Amino acid sequence: MSTEPHSSGEYIKHHLQNLTYGQLPDGTWSFAHGAAEAKAMGFWAINVDSMLFSIGLGLIFLWLFRMVAKKATTGIPGGVQNFVEWIIEFVDGSVRGSFSYQNALVAPLALTVFMWVFLMNLMDLFPVDWFPAIATAAGVPHLKIVPSTDPNVTFGLSLSVFLLVLFYSFKMKGGGGFFSELAFQPFPKFLFPVNLLLEGVGLIAKPISLSLRLFGNMYAGEMIFILIALMFGGSWLLALAGGVLQWAWAVFHILIITLQAFIFMILTIVYLDMAHTEHH
Repeated sequence: MSTEPHSSGEYIKHHLQNLTYGQLPDGTWSFAHGAAEAKAMGFWAINVDSMLFSIGLGLIFLWLFRMVAKKATTGIPGGVQNFVEWIIEFVDGSVRGSFSYQNALVAPLALTVFMWVFLMNLMDLFPVDWFPAIATAAGVPHLKIVPSTDPNVTFGLSLSVFLLVLFYSFKMKGGGGFFSELAFQPFPKFLFPVNLLLEGVGLIAKPISLSLRLFGNMYAGEMIFILIALMFGGSWLLALAGGVLQWAWAVFHILIITLQAFIFMILTIVYLDMAHTEHH
């Protein structure tokens, strides 16, 4: 195939390119066969692999927890039930420690955010060549299996949280209370234009920082796996060193993917808690 990599640079670019579908400048609709075509498709192009894997992993999470809930027993629980119960207790404890109000949405949302982000991050532990090789054999030009390395996915998650923050800010404080919170602090009221600028920038920065933090960490982790994979194409000594590095980085990366899911969840809880809090 024309998209099959032939050098180290092409190999890296190939593994970092999403399977993008959209309309080309000539009016035809197709999958992009490179970064240039994906860019030419513009804003309305869709990264099909990110959508398929993120939605699929979300459905796996829902299926697993629903199955455990239906088969839960009061006797000695099995390993899967123990695991699910531990996660629920962990998330519930995090919510109790970070959220000061009563809201039936927050705990299920926190659980969904934690598990969904964790599962998307977990895909980074699959060898980088497995799925792209299968896709290439099937005639698919590109395939990325880690949705959290796609900024469209991380921004979508963070903007959803941001909209909830705005909703509860208006609901709990009213329009006037929300405006006064932005316009009348931290400086005196007569400096409200300065306050509005500072607080407005801080408000908008929340979803941006939330999404970029997750994207940046996972993108860097994926890049390291790709660079390690390149070592297997060198001498036997490089291949041996690559094998050691791959396992060492995979073990360390487990901590990273769990930590990123936890941070995303905690910040979601904290932002919602701030949306409920009235400032005086």
